[in-house]
Amino acid sequence: MTNLPAKKRRRTLSLLLLATLGGGLLASCQQPAEEGSAAPVRIGYSAWPGWFPWKVSEEKGLFEQAGVPVTLQWFDGYLDSINALNAGQLDCNSQTLGDTISSVAGGADLRVVLTNDNSTGNDQVIAAEGISSVADLKGKSVAAEEGTVDHYLLLLGLKEAGLSAEDITFVPLETGAAAAAFVAAKVDAVGVFAPFTTQALKRSGSTTLFSSADFPGAISDHLVCRAEFVEKNPEQLQNVVNAWFATLGEIKAQPEASLAIMAERAGVSEAEYTEYDAGTTIFSLEDNRKAFQPGDTMASLPFAAEQISVFLQEVGLAETPPDLTKLFDSRFVEAAK
Repeated sequence: MTNLPAKKRRRTLSLLLLATLGGGLLASCQQPAEEGSAAPVRIGYSAWPGWFPWKVSEEKGLFEQAGVPVTLQWFDGYLDSINALNAGQLDCNSQTLGDTISSVAGGADLRVVLTNDNSTGNDQVIAAEGISSVADLKGKSVAAEEGTVDHYLLLLGLKEAGLSAEDITFVPLETGAAAAAFVAAKVDAVGVFAPFTTQALKRSGSTTLFSSADFPGAISDHLVCRAEFVEKNPEQLQNVVNAWFATLGEIKAQPEASLAIMAERAGVSEAEYTEYDAGTTIFSLEDNRKAFQPGDTMASLPFAAEQISVFLQEVGLAETPPDLTKLFDSRFVEAAK
């Protein structure tokens, strides 16, 4: 394993936009369409229980049944998928609301068109033996992928305990590398999401200090698309959304076959994958329609976005107030079959 990076403030999710990826890092995502046919919708996804159903969509031919060609692009690194969307090398990506707001604050023009799930325990801050409270993190080294959802969760937990980022030694690492560093006892604690939680908890004596279950509604997961793509391809996007809900129906109708597909994509056993169910609350069509409505609790996406925006600015993960006026586009879930 390479040496851990020195503690250094890197720019957050908005850091790697067009200039970084313009050289064609993910050129393989861009496949020319056959003459006379619609170009495939390029959708990115990565390791998260709420996004593994996309693999079922692909394996079961549900995109084709919905009448839309799709190129489903897997990313080993979650942050890479966000950067690819911001660079225009994806049409849509699977990502959290907080990370999307960070991108919007950095100048990206994005639309949230679907809620996959809420994290209800599958994002965790895990600590080594001897660290039994958040207060015990003071002076300790904590790894997480900087600027992403588990960094956000870490900061939420610190704030609730009366601590700040300055009270810990933050070690910025990609999520998989963060989990590996924790297991190797190179850091004292780690912020990771499932399935990397399973890996981190293999360290002897480790325990979960807190999780997304302690902050209801703070971490929601979505299909997020570039605004230009949404406006130019509403019919294709509608069919993608329809395919998602058809996928949820397929998983309910064929649970064993669907579980096998998702567990294989996750790289874990079916038993381990089943353990993730309680930590991820998949949203039904009705849940989606309710979530897009205005409200005064974190169950409302517009309200949650305002709260997250303020927090991201307070902790320095967003340098400017993001424009949230056009972020949510509910027409696709409203019209979904």
